[in-house]
Amino acid sequence: MISRDILKVRAKKLQTSGVKVHDPERLDIRGTLICGKDVEIDINVIIEGEVVLEDGVFIGASCILRDCRIGKKSSINPFSLVDGSDVGMNTFIGPYGRIRPGSLISDNVQIGNFVEIKNAKINSKCRINHLSFVGDADLAEKVTIGAGTITCNHNGVDINQTIIGKGAYIGSGCNLVAPLKIDHGSTIASGSTITKDISSNVLVIARAKQVVNKNWKGPKKLITKL
Repeated sequence: MISRDILKVRAKKLQTSGVKVHDPERLDIRGTLICGKDVEIDINVIIEGEVVLEDGVFIGASCILRDCRIGKKSSINPFSLVDGSDVGMNTFIGPYGRIRPGSLISDNVQIGNFVEIKNAKINSKCRINHLSFVGDADLAEKVTIGAGTITCNHNGVDINQTIIGKGAYIGSGCNLVAPLKIDHGSTIASGSTITKDISSNVLVIARAKQVVNKNWKGPKKLITKL
């Protein structure tokens, strides 16, 4: 365990080098931290392993960074974890984002609140903004993933990959059952479960038909007291 005095000295040294540290007493540098120009670090941030923050990076409150690189002008918003991954330029993650080991996030990517990325390649200008899980996947440029959509990457025995082509749009609440390939320009309607490969530039709807039963509760029954 590193003493609080040593952690404070490390934080103040970082501050004197030009990094904007909001509170040196609430920054834990437990590994190696390399910073570019105009870097800003909020309170209660933990640094572990080897971390590189390039020019103009912002790290929000209560983030954990472990063995990662954050590209120029990117923001890691509050309560996010970036672990064993590479984040490109002009990208934002969180709040409450989780980037797990083996992930490669490119430039100009949006990864929003409560999104988990695991061992995935997310190319430039992709948007995954709400409550989604993308694991063992390869997303080409300009893919949009709707809220609550997940890649079903594990079948109980094997881990399988999902590949999504350029400009594809995946609606909210979809289940993408791997192994799966969705070609460029296709749209998956919200609420769909996709189990077969999808060709390019098509609209796919894969969900149960809506049924309305007005009498589902049946007639009211008299309750007789014994």
